[in-house]
Amino acid sequence: MPHPSTPCASFAPVRLSRPRRVLGVVALAVAAALMSPVTTARAADFYTPPGSVDASPGTVFRAEPMTFYLDPLRLVPSNARATRVMYATRDRTGAPVAVTGTVLAPPVPWVGVGQRPVVGYAAGTQGLGDQCAPSRQLAAGSEYEGAFISGLLARGYAVAMTDYEGLGTPGTHTYMVREAQAHAVLDMVRAAQQLPATGLPSAGPVLLAGYSQGGGATAAAVELAPTYAPELKVKGAVAGAVPAELGAVAAHLDGSLYSAFALYAVAGQAAAYGIDLDDYLNARGQSVTEAVRGECVAESIALHAFTRSSTLTADGRDLAELAASEPFRSIIADQRIGRLRPAVPVLVTHSVLDDVIPYAVGKGLARDWCARGANVAFSPNITPTHVGGAVPSFAKQFAFLEARVAGLPQASDCWWL
Repeated sequence: MPHPSTPCASFAPVRLSRPRRVLGVVALAVAAALMSPVTTARAADFYTPPGSVDASPGTVFRAEPMTFYLDPLRLVPSNARATRVMYATRDRTGAPVAVTGTVLAPPVPWVGVGQRPVVGYAAGTQGLGDQCAPSRQLAAGSEYEGAFISGLLARGYAVAMTDYEGLGTPGTHTYMVREAQAHAVLDMVRAAQQLPATGLPSAGPVLLAGYSQGGGATAAAVELAPTYAPELKVKGAVAGAVPAELGAVAAHLDGSLYSAFALYAVAGQAAAYGIDLDDYLNARGQSVTEAVRGECVAESIALHAFTRSSTLTADGRDLAELAASEPFRSIIADQRIGRLRPAVPVLVTHSVLDDVIPYAVGKGLARDWCARGANVAFSPNITPTHVGGAVPSFAKQFAFLEARVAGLPQASDCWWL
């Protein structure tokens, strides 16, 4: 799902004169080039996994210093100690895979309560192309979540930000695959706590945060943490605009401005479950799906807006109809978030006017967690659009995280949900 700061087509394009169409294509190409990080041979080598990745989750395979830039011209470097890492995690089946990410630590001592916390930060939608990986974009100054990450660093938190499975590293990014994303987030924190150069305590407090795709990854991670990573001292999680019911979200996106994100989900789920999409797509559908596998978010929005899935399938069925039949029905059911009780306080945020992830989906997650006895704060807002709804969400996130670090209790909202 698209992230708040994302500039985030049937291909039924608006009819333009030929000169305007040419200028539009040129402008799009220039914008995509400016937003896509340059891949050097050395960087490509870093993202190539070792011969064997069979290691304990969180094991660091390699690490190197990098610079986190705050602007795409790379004129303003962050003063955070930044380390690019490759580490071991598990895919949805439990098989070992190598994933990359970034650890960022403030250069000054922690002056808050206890030890310095690390925030396992889950990125919003970046795209499926390897060049879109957050660790690459942070180094290129093109990561749209850079401003919020800087806010966490300014408060003294360290940040451990995964690239997710298949984003940067070989294979298709398993977009919105619940367990794979949760494992990548939790194992990124494990990896960060193993790196001596960061100065992080090996068993310090952990917080989880994310919005949109990142909200889904965060919500899944806080559900699985007690069984998958019981040694982590998770204090709380804040999840914004969570796509907790993937079927409802995909149907809502179909034919919309953000229809590319439904295509991301189709490609990601198929990769994770070994589905041959050629059995379900027509020639155009195969071409479009192959294209999105190499794109970043802004490019995908521009190229695939308002695409209707029924124009891509072999039999004319749309996503909702495919989702109602096997194997897709079971696959989508696997991604449902809200069936496990978080063991720590959680904050769920969502805009009533979200145009990407229906408000009812986010509120439904909060209700599901409440029904299972979780301590849930729910913060709705009325800022228009998915992008706009993130602004008040971030303000709530900072307050929530600071309260958890200070050890303050959370008043649950379950009584009125």
